[in-house]
Amino acid sequence: MKPRVSLATAKARNGLEVLLYQHDDAFGISIGGKELMHSKVSASEICLGEIGVENLVDGMQAHILIGGLGLGFTLKSVLDHISPLVKVDIFEIIPEIINWNKTFLYNLNGALLDDSRVSVVSADVSDAIFNAEPSCYDVIILDLDNGPVAMVDENNAKLYSYSGIKSINRTLKNNGRLAIWSAGPDLNFENILKAHSVRYCTVKPKVYRGAKRARHLIYVMEKQ
Repeated sequence: MKPRVSLATAKARNGLEVLLYQHDDAFGISIGGKELMHSKVSASEICLGEIGVENLVDGMQAHILIGGLGLGFTLKSVLDHISPLVKVDIFEIIPEIINWNKTFLYNLNGALLDDSRVSVVSADVSDAIFNAEPSCYDVIILDLDNGPVAMVDENNAKLYSYSGIKSINRTLKNNGRLAIWSAGPDLNFENILKAHSVRYCTVKPKVYRGAKRARHLIYVMEKQ
């Protein structure tokens, strides 16, 4: 087995080091020394993409927002389940992650950024959502940090407040859907939703295909 090789580093907005590394034929990204994502443990990101777009009708024109690019598995899953008429906007706060996908990760999922349906921007997804026109997205998929717990960027926390959920709801079209990846159940987030009578359901994907149990969580909300 080959040793882990550091490929590139960047700085998150909170000053923590972001590290891209390779281990044998796998890639991972860590933040402040904590593993954030790994290409061998991507089943939950794939599930997130599937759930986000499962209500889109074949052949319909649609507009999707993805918050967070990472290793590209959520994007891959979305593109595998949508028609050529669907447009996908990706917002990634760390510009180096976009560059890594175009270089080191090109043969993993980075080539998907060349897809004509895809537009990727280095920007804060919360700003994109709060400044968006009303009813402009059919689907919003958030794959940020560890979910409602902001590990990488505290600015993301406002998305998971009640005002943030209201802004997301305003941005969605009728029958639109919000799907949020979370490392696990977030009781504080759930209490906020319940306190304001926001209806949601949860899906528990496995860490990897064939795993005996689920570990992560996906929150799903329809426009209300």
